[in-house]
Amino acid sequence: MIRSLVQFSDKGERGVAALDGDGNARVLQGIESVLALAHDALAGETDLASLAASRLGDALELAAVRLLPPIDHPDPAHCMVSGTGLTHLGSAEGRDKMHKAAASGETTDSMRMFLLGLESGKPAAGEVGAQPEWFYKGDGSIIVGDGDSLVRPGFAGDGGEEPEIAGIYLIDEAGNPARLGFALGNEFSDHVTERGNYLWLAHSKLRQAALGPELRLGDLPRDVRGISRIWRGAEMVWEKPFLTGEANMSHTLGNLEHHHFKYPQFRRPGDVHVHFFGTATLSFADGVAPEEGDVFEISADAFMLPLRNAVTAAVTESESPLVTARRL
Repeated sequence: MIRSLVQFSDKGERGVAALDGDGNARVLQGIESVLALAHDALAGETDLASLAASRLGDALELAAVRLLPPIDHPDPAHCMVSGTGLTHLGSAEGRDKMHKAAASGETTDSMRMFLLGLESGKPAAGEVGAQPEWFYKGDGSIIVGDGDSLVRPGFAGDGGEEPEIAGIYLIDEAGNPARLGFALGNEFSDHVTERGNYLWLAHSKLRQAALGPELRLGDLPRDVRGISRIWRGAEMVWEKPFLTGEANMSHTLGNLEHHHFKYPQFRRPGDVHVHFFGTATLSFADGVAPEEGDVFEISADAFMLPLRNAVTAAVTESESPLVTARRL
């Protein structure tokens, strides 16, 4: 039974392989991308797993090829990367500490948002629940894959990991979102900037993001358990488990999807969407400051393949050129 898909490159040629539950991979005949397979599935009114099963070819040794992110678009401007925050049980604690008004004792906007999700983030079938926090990260050009570096901009306060799961979507010809599956992700963010002023949250999210190579098909398990680590050379400087899936969230995935795709501009036929569902586990909340060369490692029981990315510093802020707009 096919559980996942991966995209790969072998000697400059692209391909897609299907993985069974034991991690055995077989190449899909005549398919160069997950996006192409998804378009074929929509045209044939079938699902990805069934279509992939009909195109199984030779076995593939994953270690012998370069694994790519599980989704991309020929025109990165037609791939939107976004996400939601304060969606997990326990996710408000670290954020509340960041945004707490000095000596005010007042409930922060972050905590109010989290409590709203607890109250009505899991509506009954057919009903609309509370809106989550929402943010934009960029287009498809910001996505990096397993083994690629995550670049901390010179103007950034820091570059910290956020272990999450992302939903992968394609908008069909009628303007309806079709979920292709789920990917393990690192929603790389700048928590120092966000802590400075919660209104800078939007700035803190305009960074790269990493996706694990595996596109898990079908439904996501309700209880997903993972481990997030930071390696500094051979030394593991931080490790913490994380929980995700609806059993550990204050919103249903359906509610998060509705509040993203309710906007008509996000339902443009042919567009791809990568939507992060949030996390409750950050090394930043434990006072850890990742350094250049550190490696983030994220794994979860719902995925057979882990995600590893080194953090690399771009030029320093003092070396970054001032960006100016010329008059025409």
